[in-house]
Parts: sequence; C-alpha cells; structure tokens
Amino acid sequence: MAEDDTPIPDSLLPYDSWTQEALRHVVVSAIAHAAHEGLPGGHHFYVTFKTGFPGVHIPDRLRAQYPDEMTIVLQHQFHSLAMDEVDQVLSVGLSFSGIPSTLVIPVAAITAFADPEVQFGLNFEVEVPQTVPLAELPAPEGDDVPSRNYDGPAEVVSLDAFRRRPPKE
Repeated sequence: MAEDDTPIPDSLLPYDSWTQEALRHVVVSAIAHAAHEGLPGGHHFYVTFKTGFPGVHIPDRLRAQYPDEMTIVLQHQFHSLAMDEVDQVLSVGLSFSGIPSTLVIPVAAITAFADPEVQFGLNFEVEVPQTVPLAELPAPEGDDVPSRNYDGPAEVVSLDAFRRRPPKE
C-alpha cells in the first residue's frame, strides 16, 4: 500500500500559540507555588528570558552585560519572589557581585524554564518587538532591596545540559 502524499494543510486554528500559552501556565504555577510555599526538597529553577522584552526591568549594568538573554537561578540566593498571576509577571530579588537587585520579568519574555531536580524543562518561542530606546525606559524600582545574610553572587548558567536532544541513530 502506497503512502498518501497529500500535504497536511496549515491549520486555521492557532494550536502552536495555544500550546505555548498552556505551557507558560505551568511556569506561572511553579513560580507561584515557590513564592507561596518555598521550594520543596532539591527543586530549583533556571529561568531564561529576553532582557530586551517590553516590561523587563533589570539594572542597567545587567542589561549591558546581557543585552539579549539572561538566565537566573532560583535556588538558595534569592528573596521576595512573587508571581502576579493576573498580569503574568514575576519579580525576584537577587544579588549580582554582591549588589542586591530586583528583577521584574513578564512571563511572555521567558524563553526557557527548567527544574534540574526532576529533569523538567520547557523552551518557548519569544520575539522581542521593537521597543523604546533603553535611555527612555524607566529605572527599575526596588533596586536597593536588602539581601539576606546568605545572599551572594547569582550564578548564570547555560541550559544546554537540560535541553532535550534527539535520540542518536
């Protein structure tokens, strides 16, 4: 029996964007849970996001160091984690080179989320729309949030170890 060579038509329904939206809800739920209950056991999160995405507020020194994308680790050295589930925005206090900072990240800016404890990871398609020049953006609020005694420099890591690779043939 010959295979049917009829091409699959393009969908008139946005299944790809619906899927991305549903998977982003998993990220929202995980971060909201950690914000309210703390991180259980060895769970910790790697969150990668587009630094130039509208609504991302990070200190200028970090934007200069990470002009396109940045990964933060939410494990031991963070504070004031919050997830606004209505506006889909997370905020967190971290220290970079001993300098406390507050980061505000829209969920739509997240390109990857991983929990290495259980080898769970998600990748998202994110396009950064044309935005206002950096000089015109308002300064992030709360950049002087006091850090806890055990805060140290945050670790920025590559997610390559957590990306799913196709099976070897």
